[in-house]
Amino acid sequence: MPREVALGPAEVRLLSEADYALGRLAGAAGRMVNPYLIRQPLLRREAILSSRIEGTFTTPEQLVLLEAGVPPADQDARASADTREVLNYVRAMERGLELLRTIPVSLRLVRDLHAVLLDGVRGEQDRPGEFRTVQNYIGSQHAPITDARFVPPPVPEMREALDLWERDLHLQPEPLPLLVRLAVAHYQFEAIHPFRDGNGRVGRLLIPLLLCAHQRLTDPLLFMSAYFERHQEEYVDLLLRVSTRGAWQEWIAFFLRGVAECAQEGQKLTDDLLALRERYHAAVRSARSSGLLGTLIDDLFRLPSITIGRTTELLGVTPASASSNLRKLQALGIVAEVTGRTRGQVFVAREILDFVGRDLATPPSPPGRA
Repeated sequence: MPREVALGPAEVRLLSEADYALGRLAGAAGRMVNPYLIRQPLLRREAILSSRIEGTFTTPEQLVLLEAGVPPADQDARASADTREVLNYVRAMERGLELLRTIPVSLRLVRDLHAVLLDGVRGEQDRPGEFRTVQNYIGSQHAPITDARFVPPPVPEMREALDLWERDLHLQPEPLPLLVRLAVAHYQFEAIHPFRDGNGRVGRLLIPLLLCAHQRLTDPLLFMSAYFERHQEEYVDLLLRVSTRGAWQEWIAFFLRGVAECAQEGQKLTDDLLALRERYHAAVRSARSSGLLGTLIDDLFRLPSITIGRTTELLGVTPASASSNLRKLQALGIVAEVTGRTRGQVFVAREILDFVGRDLATPPSPPGRA
């Protein structure tokens, strides 16, 4: 990590704006009754966005149905495989948060993220959880390495670079402002490219995890895949310019703009989700319904699909009572049954899914995987 990076007036201003926006997001998160209420919808949105940057596409409904153990019957094999990849992204973040309770962000944590990310999906043959032992490169699929746009370091240099990357994450006193350090660390990880597949997704997972590790956020609410996708060509070009020209200022300015933009988006989504939760609880109070419905509502923010069996377990009631409570939510317009069956019914909270699906209407053309 560079011990010094010259920040001009424009970069200093961007750093101040990014810090301010991140602080407002942290403040909005402080109003949460339960961290799952906001974290899980935002995480699913991030999982879909981050995965589709790599050419993997699914819908919010397909994701939550699979997460509930009910894969949609009309999915073809490719769509079902894509949905499993996106679900692995959710599970990788959850694994990272679990590890942060006992260890810092480290090479061990990175390997664990990768193992979960590639478990049982495309790329599983590429040694999930293990750093590469062969040379890789970034370029057109099936093109020779001589035509590659970027060639990461060979394996011995890669190992040395990873050790330095891990050490630099924990330098004391901190040589650079935290958000600048994150920009540098993100570039370094992508340039090292330590896995045969999944580098981009692991790199994007590390951004919110590092913010949590440094206690700038109590929960991973800052996700940058939407920004990287909107500016994908610029993102890739700027990373390459650091490698070829040492253009740190341009890259850091781009990253800081992204932090500010994504923090503002996260705050808006957080405010809207909390308002939706309050509207649902107000509807239950107006209907003079059982307090059990409030428990169901909050669980729907954690996972916006639910079955009678899951309701029975969650509320500790009989299947008949569980069905009755779900029908009440259906009558209030909070959930809708999506299978059309009389047995094995699945209910989905479509308004919560609408938040997950914001800005997902038009997928980009998938680039080559790396």
